Amino acid sequence: MAAARRRFVAPARDEVDRGCFTHALFAGMAEYHDLLVADAWPTVLALDERLALAGKRLVAQDESLLADGQHYEQRIALGRIATRAENWHDLFNALVWARYPAIKQALNARQCERIQANGPNVRDRAQAALTQFDETGVIVRVEGPAMLHAWDRHDWQALFVEGAAAWQDGRMAVSGVIGHALMEQALLPGRLLVGKCVVVQGNDDGQAVQQVAEAIERGDLLNDPLELRPLPLMGIPGWHARQDAAFFAQIDYFRPLRDGRKYPSIQSAR
Repeated sequence: MAAARRRFVAPARDEVDRGCFTHALFAGMAEYHDLLVADAWPTVLALDERLALAGKRLVAQDESLLADGQHYEQRIALGRIATRAENWHDLFNALVWARYPAIKQALNARQCERIQANGPNVRDRAQAALTQFDETGVIVRVEGPAMLHAWDRHDWQALFVEGAAAWQDGRMAVSGVIGHALMEQALLPGRLLVGKCVVVQGNDDGQAVQQVAEAIERGDLLNDPLELRPLPLMGIPGWHARQDAAFFAQIDYFRPLRDGRKYPSIQSAR
């Protein structure tokens, strides 16, 4: 029997090197940098007041809240986001709600649709895809579909090394990190993270994010986990301190393409 995968346990706040928050993974959270580097945790109430989410409130996840018998996602649809105090995972979730509200609203609406269709104790492939993107999702923007050929083949050398100029001049870019679990894992410096990506054609990051939100809401995206492209994020130029030949030779991280695996076509700009 295969060994069970260990659940990630985030380090205590006073054990986190605040320098980790300068990593490109956290670039979208610059407005909330002070909440990340502060010595003390914000209370759930103070965080709710600071973020002032439209139509939503962060509420402490305690026994009285959980006693309402509602599903986590259905409770959000009614305006309450259950949030654990002094918890990195839930802090990052709240910050993603503040930074990418249209994405989070679309994910929640789709989850509630599936719960209504299946009941609260059954999860289908769409729910799995929605959850994977919520936890580890990344939106990647490219100027044209030809730039994906190396990614389609898992030719990481071509994508990251030979194609470094495209990442550096913005022809290929991370438009938004949605996955709050990725942020939690990035608290440990040097951790080799893999994003589950949706790719959009265009040259504007904000437009790319909005386009993905609209596609999720319409049901055009995230109906199956196989829609998501895995990307070893630390291969992006500048995202890891050591990007030499030995680094890219780690096949347990830079994995070859599985037989028969094909990726969906790019989301065209509207």
